[in-house]
Amino acid sequence: MALLRLSLLSVLIAISTVVHVLPLLVVALVKAALPSARLRKASNPVLTGLAESWIGFNSWALDRFTDTRVEVEMDTALRTDGHYLMLANHQSWVDILVLQKVFNRRIPLMRFFLKRQLIWVPLLGLAWWALDFPFMGRHTHKQIARRPELAGRDTAAIRRACEKFRALPVTIVNFVEGTRFTPAKHARQGASYPHLLKPKSGGVAFVLDAMGEGLHAILDVTIAYPGGRPTLADLLSGRISEVRMHVRQRPIPAALLGGDYQNDRAFRVQFQQWMNGLWQEKDAEMARLLGADSGGARPQC
Repeated sequence: MALLRLSLLSVLIAISTVVHVLPLLVVALVKAALPSARLRKASNPVLTGLAESWIGFNSWALDRFTDTRVEVEMDTALRTDGHYLMLANHQSWVDILVLQKVFNRRIPLMRFFLKRQLIWVPLLGLAWWALDFPFMGRHTHKQIARRPELAGRDTAAIRRACEKFRALPVTIVNFVEGTRFTPAKHARQGASYPHLLKPKSGGVAFVLDAMGEGLHAILDVTIAYPGGRPTLADLLSGRISEVRMHVRQRPIPAALLGGDYQNDRAFRVQFQQWMNGLWQEKDAEMARLLGADSGGARPQC
């Protein structure tokens, strides 16, 4: 039964991807050819609508053919016309589907920072490009030491993306750990957070600097899997019984706006201290979610 469910959902999502991505690419090419910024802006709701329809179908298929429960604790009202920065922990590719399922059409379309290599994923890479997802090099310290010019490329990509995002409602998603959690990565880092990897502050700082007061709030999202970190195959096979999520809206600290993260060491230390404090709270939230009684009355999505 699990193999049949996996095959069925894979085929349904693949068909839906083709059905949605092909017209999305047509609209994106037309948008690029339009002569005025006003006309190009008018095409954004069409692109967003196609993306939200694709996400909606995927979520319906998961609801219809699996028994996975997503239990959400949320103490804030959401806006579809807002400008959010979402900060989330990252354990699995399942995180993305869960986030899309919970927030689709409740907040502006989520844009993720993606590794540059993902642009070559068939169809999806072009869709992400058409939707203005920023592609990042994510260079290592050794690579930057050999080629210092690489240090500014990701910063420039963030700034270009944020300039576009100023003109439309958006949710910028940052998986602050920079990679998915695994016990091996956790051990290598010697992280002081039992359930999380160390947070990376640079990307968050650059978004806050580029968007400034254009962002109206931070959505702090914690995702927990009581049955263990799953794979996409686990999700499509129906082997995930429960996902738990906590959503908290945070104000953007005024002291963190307008600083120079790259060149001002005092500001960089202040920013990192703020991020470390947030991550300590998130780690405690993870422990609570993983140990919470599943019989509680939490909303389900």
